[in-house]
Amino acid sequence: MRRQSRAILLWLFAGLAGNWPASAQQRPLQTADAEILPAGTTRVAAGFDFLQDVAFPLSGLSGDLTAVGVIRLRTGVGRMVELQIEGAVRNFLEVKDQIAGPVVPMLSGAHSTHDYGDFTVATKFRLFTETRRRPAVAFLFGFQMPNSSQVRGIGTNTSNLFSGIILQKHFRKLNLFGNLGLAMLQSPTANFSQNDVLTYGAALLYPLHQRLTLAGEVFGRHSTRDISPGLIGTESRSQARLGVQLFAGGFQWDLAGIAGLTTRDAKTGFTFGVSKDLRLFEYPPK
Repeated sequence: MRRQSRAILLWLFAGLAGNWPASAQQRPLQTADAEILPAGTTRVAAGFDFLQDVAFPLSGLSGDLTAVGVIRLRTGVGRMVELQIEGAVRNFLEVKDQIAGPVVPMLSGAHSTHDYGDFTVATKFRLFTETRRRPAVAFLFGFQMPNSSQVRGIGTNTSNLFSGIILQKHFRKLNLFGNLGLAMLQSPTANFSQNDVLTYGAALLYPLHQRLTLAGEVFGRHSTRDISPGLIGTESRSQARLGVQLFAGGFQWDLAGIAGLTTRDAKTGFTFGVSKDLRLFEYPPK
């Protein structure tokens, strides 16, 4: 009880908290690392994204997208297992252009639309810890829930499954990690159809100072199939991010620029957020 009360006080009075290690966080990156949070620890992260000139082929809309309340929760439930939940509370799209698409959208305003974001639930297992010669290895699998509606013009209203292998290795201060996996994307416009796409990510963290860490990555998905009318909404997507993590006041603050690497991704954008570790429960002694 004393430890729980202390954690709550530190959460309310951030100025009393100490420093965090530079490798302890993941925002603003999307590439998963192989580290497992200590059992009973929950990492709460929240922020927002702003993306310019994003295309949504399913509805034919394109414009500037603002994701508000981008939430990420990671909880260690054992020495080898971690649970994750991630998604945006609300997406707002300022429509700049509209062409014909398979789904006719119903805009919320004259030149705008908004909707809930899709949330993902995942489980990560650590298979091997890192040694001097061997990288850490973990396995991640999960599913994406269809929270967004097709008629709003932003989401695809599909349930998608994904899984992948994570590798992570430290080279002195440099922390490198990458993902390679498979995602099964349900077709938004054709019954009993899906597109199995390759997912990938490569990221780095490098401490520039005790409180400042450089963060960068390239991640996305690649479709090996030609996108037919029945597979619209499952196209290849890719982004690059470069930013920093700042540890101050007991929180991690992050900021990163975003560049799209396909014609459907945002040309430019940025993300901003804050993260905090909370000790929620203790495992009984052996």
